[in-house]
Amino acid sequence: MIAGWRLIPFLAAVLVIIPVGVVMSSLLTPTGDIWEHLVENTLPLLLTNTFWLALGVLTGTGLLGVSLAWFTAVYEFPGRSFFTWALLLPLAIPAYVTAFVALGLFDFTGPVQTLLRSWLDSDLRWFPDIRSTGGVIIVMSLAFYPYVYLLARNAFISQGKRSLEVAQSLGHTQRAGFYKVALPMARPWIAGGLMLVLMETLADFGTVAVFNYDTFTTAIYKAWFSLFSLTAASQLASLLILIVFVIVVLEQQFRSRMRYAETRKSERANRIYPAKRYRWCITGVIAAVWFLAFVLPVGQLLHWTIQSFATDFDLNRYLEFLWHSVSLSSMAALITCCTVIMIVYAARRFPGHTMQLAVRTATIGYALPGAVLAIGIFIPLSWLDARLSDLASALFEVETGLLIQGTFIIMLLAYLIRFMAVSHYPINGAMQRITPSIEEAAMCMGLHGWAMIRKIHIPMLKSGIFTGAALVFVDVMKEMPITLMTRPFGWDTLAVRIFEMTSEGEWEQAALPALTLVLAGLVPILFFMRQTEH
Repeated sequence: MIAGWRLIPFLAAVLVIIPVGVVMSSLLTPTGDIWEHLVENTLPLLLTNTFWLALGVLTGTGLLGVSLAWFTAVYEFPGRSFFTWALLLPLAIPAYVTAFVALGLFDFTGPVQTLLRSWLDSDLRWFPDIRSTGGVIIVMSLAFYPYVYLLARNAFISQGKRSLEVAQSLGHTQRAGFYKVALPMARPWIAGGLMLVLMETLADFGTVAVFNYDTFTTAIYKAWFSLFSLTAASQLASLLILIVFVIVVLEQQFRSRMRYAETRKSERANRIYPAKRYRWCITGVIAAVWFLAFVLPVGQLLHWTIQSFATDFDLNRYLEFLWHSVSLSSMAALITCCTVIMIVYAARRFPGHTMQLAVRTATIGYALPGAVLAIGIFIPLSWLDARLSDLASALFEVETGLLIQGTFIIMLLAYLIRFMAVSHYPINGAMQRITPSIEEAAMCMGLHGWAMIRKIHIPMLKSGIFTGAALVFVDVMKEMPITLMTRPFGWDTLAVRIFEMTSEGEWEQAALPALTLVLAGLVPILFFMRQTEH
């Protein structure tokens, strides 16, 4: 039994390594025709688009996240206490939802341009094209800036007014103090937020698909489902994994060289009170960002839902989409949290460098794009499916057909690999608060293994388990590429419904499922806010 507990983190690590190894193995056996086609017709565009998209989104989220974090952490202005938490609400809106709302509003046939043409009696040639690289960058920046905002604000709160006072004592102005003292001291936190943004940008499928902006994720999907070439999809996925791994290694090297210390959190009295007109300017800028990132998308979704509800709403069909999403997310959350509880318990009982390496490997799946995981899991399981069918035919002379493909197994494995890290952090954090003396007392009472987990750990881990389950539940609800590429036939979810409707430009029909996803996304945000208040 003891050896069994030791093996759990290593089995989870192998589960992560297998799809990565399968995808990367395609680089060792390239198909000449495929590589020639990719290099000549596909790769240059994909690399160029991905580079400019990543650079633009990093710049946009960096500017928005850092500036908003600095204002709310250091300055006092009207509405500060409200915007401090309200600026996190855009996290509840999937980026692809913000994308189709932006297209529906600002496209040539949208209400904004139509109204302006009517008012100005102009063809609006000067109006920016929303269907452009800049449009994708703006939408994704508005969707992802909270990652940078949250971490950067924590860094600035720890500095408070003291960093500016140090800079002023050296003869710098407040502005110079921000750039020369406060900003450099916050670099590790800002880099962490930007790393999350970069991973989300590289993994995104829905947003770039709505804009018809070709990146690796859309190319993988087209290669598999349009060209019917799993080999080509695997080749593209292997290149995307290389890019992600290079970025992860560079980021770890960058962080390992940083050494910063932080002070105690500043008090409210230490905030800076700018002149009255500047206070209202800060409020106006922050309100504008919050309006564009949250109020406008949610308001437009409500408007479209009300418009189309009476004519297009089919209760039975919508309940089917909702049931598919909820049941799938619930199963994924249950499997993921149970697996993570076992991993955390095994790591606690048998600490060591090898165990830590296994746990780290098991929790790197979040850095892998969903499209890559779909390919990496589908290939070995389809091979296993064929072998099982051959074995059944040879031994029992029974044609079994496909036993694994077309079931939930592929989907749930992909969700488990991708979202183990999401539930690991809260559950492991809760486990660290259980003192060894409690476990020793339980052992004296004859509790070991499953009995100790059931009677001691799970009751004390309730808050961490609930947080981890809620995060996984919402992430699976919103997750698009894995669901789209591996779902059983006819098993459409809210995310799949949004993709199908937006692919046809039916924004109104996509509004209700999108609004449901937004409401689901608010659950972990509100839970996080409640925890921070306490």
